[in-house]
Amino acid sequence: MRGSAALWFAGGLVCAGLLPAADGDRNPVPESIGQVLHFTEGQFLAVAEAMPEKSYRFAAAGPGFAGVRTFAEQVMHVACGNFAFFNEIEHKAPPERCEKGGPRTFSTKAEILKYLHESFDYGNQVLAAMTDAAAKDKVQGQYWGGTTGLTVAVAAVWHIADHYGQLVPYLRMNNIVPPPTKDYPLKVR
Repeated sequence: MRGSAALWFAGGLVCAGLLPAADGDRNPVPESIGQVLHFTEGQFLAVAEAMPEKSYRFAAAGPGFAGVRTFAEQVMHVACGNFAFFNEIEHKAPPERCEKGGPRTFSTKAEILKYLHESFDYGNQVLAAMTDAAAKDKVQGQYWGGTTGLTVAVAAVWHIADHYGQLVPYLRMNNIVPPPTKDYPLKVR
């Protein structure tokens, strides 16, 4: 399932990237993914910033929720995942223990948000430097290794969006309307 969803998503991004005329040094494929990353980054950061610090250790409870990550662990996992995916694109070893938030520990919301911002900055830098030719390079590693840099970049954006979807209920369980939906009429919120 993971492969087919990412493949459809990648296909859509590639098509979107091929629509504008390629001129000069432009790289429409990585640029297209970069645009989606930028949008997804804004959505995810808004959710991460909306949760009060006192609720960063919140985890859903009840049947079916045993062992779920806390809000903070979700955010740290996404940050570490960003470093992992984009490290692989650059043929570097990813950080260890991303499933638990990575090798670093943080005790405050501000520290976690700084780590998250750094991870997005890094991802944006990698995509900005990627050429269409480099997007076809094979990468190795545990995060979509054996595929191309393009596939890994698409998987990185998908991963962020997946966890965005997991964090929205955490906000709602804490009586917080997710910021990206606040501008919509009540009937669609």
